[in-house]
Amino acid sequence: MDNKNTEFKPYIPAGKITPEFTITSIIMGILLAIIFGAANAYLGLRVGMTVSASIPAAVIAMGVIRVIMRKNSILESNIVQTIGSAGESLAAGAIFTLPTLFLWASEGLMDKPNLLEITLIALLGGLLGVFFMVPLRNALIVKEHGVLPYPEGTACAEVLLAGEKGGANASTVFAGMGFAAAFKFIIDGIKAVPGEVSLKIKGFSGEIGTQIYPAVMSVGYICGPRISSYMFAGGVLSWLVLIPLIVLFGGSIVMYPEATKTIGELFEAGGASAIWSSYIRYIGAGALAAGGIISLIKSLPLIIRTFGGALKGMASSTTIAPERTSKDLNMKFVIVAIATLTLAVWLVPAVPVSFLGAIIVVVFGFFFATVSSRMVGLVGSSNNPVSGMAIATLLIATLILKFTGSDGAAGMKAAIAIGSIICIVAAISGDTSQDLKTGYLLGATPKKQQIGEIIGVCAAALAIGGTLYLLDSAWGFGSQELAAPQATLMKMIVEGVMNAELPWNLVFIGAAIAVVVEIIGIPVLPFAIGIYLPVHLNACIMVGGLVRLVFDKMKCSEDKRKKATENGILFCSGMIAGEGLVGILLAIFAIFGLDKFIDLSGKLGLPPVVSSIGSIIVFGLIILSLLKFSIWKKNKKDDIK
Repeated sequence: MDNKNTEFKPYIPAGKITPEFTITSIIMGILLAIIFGAANAYLGLRVGMTVSASIPAAVIAMGVIRVIMRKNSILESNIVQTIGSAGESLAAGAIFTLPTLFLWASEGLMDKPNLLEITLIALLGGLLGVFFMVPLRNALIVKEHGVLPYPEGTACAEVLLAGEKGGANASTVFAGMGFAAAFKFIIDGIKAVPGEVSLKIKGFSGEIGTQIYPAVMSVGYICGPRISSYMFAGGVLSWLVLIPLIVLFGGSIVMYPEATKTIGELFEAGGASAIWSSYIRYIGAGALAAGGIISLIKSLPLIIRTFGGALKGMASSTTIAPERTSKDLNMKFVIVAIATLTLAVWLVPAVPVSFLGAIIVVVFGFFFATVSSRMVGLVGSSNNPVSGMAIATLLIATLILKFTGSDGAAGMKAAIAIGSIICIVAAISGDTSQDLKTGYLLGATPKKQQIGEIIGVCAAALAIGGTLYLLDSAWGFGSQELAAPQATLMKMIVEGVMNAELPWNLVFIGAAIAVVVEIIGIPVLPFAIGIYLPVHLNACIMVGGLVRLVFDKMKCSEDKRKKATENGILFCSGMIAGEGLVGILLAIFAIFGLDKFIDLSGKLGLPPVVSSIGSIIVFGLIILSLLKFSIWKKNKKDDIK
C-alpha cells in the first residue's frame, strides 16, 4: 500500500454500501466479547498476561457468516471482531487492578466490592477509552498511515481478506477450543493426572518442573521463543538461585514477612513453594515495578511527541462533510459523553472516587489513551506498557490522596478505583485503535465501529463482575490456581505508599535485578514476570515457545512455514478460549461442591511416579494436537470459500 494517504484506497470503496452493522454482527460480537473477556480474565489471573482476541474473533465470524449463513460480507465480520475484541481488552485492564479489592476484603481491611461497583468502574473506564480515541483517529490512523503499522490491526485485516479469498479456516479455532476443553477437564475436572510435574534434587533446595495446561503452553507459542525464554530465565533465577540461597544462608533465622517460623522450618513444611510465596514474590514485585517504570521512562520522548502530534492533528481537522469511510461519532456528542462520564466518576456513590480523583482520571486517562494508541501502532498491543502506566498512575494518585488526607482503607480503595479506570482506558484505547486500523484498511465505517466498541464494552463490563466473583469464590485471588500477579503487585504498591509496611529490602533487591537486566539488554518486564511467577508455569510457556521455534526453523517453503505458523496461532487462540471457558465451568462446580463428585484423583490411587508419567503423556498429546492442526494440517475444502 502507498504511504501517501491521498492515494490509499480501502478494500471496500467509500461509495460502496455493504452489510456491516447488522443484528447478526451485534449478537455474535456480544457473545464473543463475553466469551473472550471471561477466558482472558481467567488466563490473566493465572499467568499475568492476556492475548489479543481480534484474529480468533474475526476467524469465527467468517466461519459463521460465510460458511453457515452463506453470506458474503467482510465488513460484517469486521464488526464482529470489533465488538468481540473489546471484551478481551476490558478484561485485561480489569484483572490488573480490581482483584486487589478482593484481596483486601479477604484480609478484613474492607468489604468485598459488589457487582455494581465492579461493573461501573469497568464501564466508565471502557467508555472513556473509546471516547478518548474518537478524536485521535484522524491524527493517528489516517494521517499516520504508512508510518504507524498497527501490527495486530493490519494482521486482522489480512486474515479477513484471506477469508474473502478462501484462505482462512475457522475450524482450526473451534478445534483448539474443543481439544483444550477436553484436556482441561481431564486435568482439573476429573483430575485423572496432576497439572504439574516437578523435579527435586536431594540436598538441593531448588525445584524445577512444568505445568501441562494447553492455554499456558499456547501463551508461549503466541509470544514466541524470545519472550518465553526471558520469562523462563526469570523463573530459573528465582527457583534455582534465589530460593536455594535463602534456604542455605537463612535456614535458622526468622525473617520478615514470615514472623512465626524459621526459613528452614518454612521450607520443611512447604518446600520451595513456601519460600517463593513468603519472599520471592516481593523480589518479583520489585522487579516488575522497576520494569514498568523503566519501560515508561524509555517511552517518554515518544510519549511527548505523540501527545503533541495528536493535539496538532485534532486542531487541524477539517469541517467538510466526510464520506462514509471518514465518518466518526459526532464530536459534540463525544465531548458531552466525556464530561458526563467524568461527573459520573465523581458523583456515583458506587464508585469511590472524589472530585480530585475524577480530575486525575480525566487528565491521566486522556494522556495515556493517546500514549497507548500510539504505542500499539508502533510496537503492537503485546508490547504496550499498560502495567507501567498503571504503576505510574497508582504511585502518583496514592501520593496525592495521602497528602490530601485520603489515607487508610478509604484512600487505598480510591487509589485502586482510579488506577483501574485508567488501566482500562489504556487497554481499551489501544484495542480501539487497532480495530479502527483494520476498518481503515478494509473500508469500514468508523462511526459504526466506534458504536460497536461501545456495545462490546457494555457487554464485557456486565460480565466481568460476575467472572471475578465466580473465580474468587471458587479459588480465591492470590492462590496457587489464581496467582493474580499484576493485581498483587498493585496491592503492594498502594500499601507501600500508604502504610510503609512492605519488606522494602526484598523489593529493592528485585528492583536492582531489573536494572541489571536492563543494562545487559534483556527486556525487563517478561524477565520480571518470570521471577514473580512459579517456575512450573514459566516452563510450560517455554515449551510453547520452543514449539514455535521449531515452526520458525522448519526447512520448507516460506508459504508453507507461514501457513503452519498462522494455523498454530489460530489453534492456540482457540485453546486459550477453550481452557478459559472450562475454567469458568469448573469454578461453578467448585462453588456448588460438584468438583468433589467428579474428582478421580483419590479413587485412582496411582503412585506419584505413575501420575507424573500420565501428566507427561497428556502434555505430549496437547503438543501433538497443536502439530496436527498446524504443520500436519491438510488444506482441503474446509477452507472458507
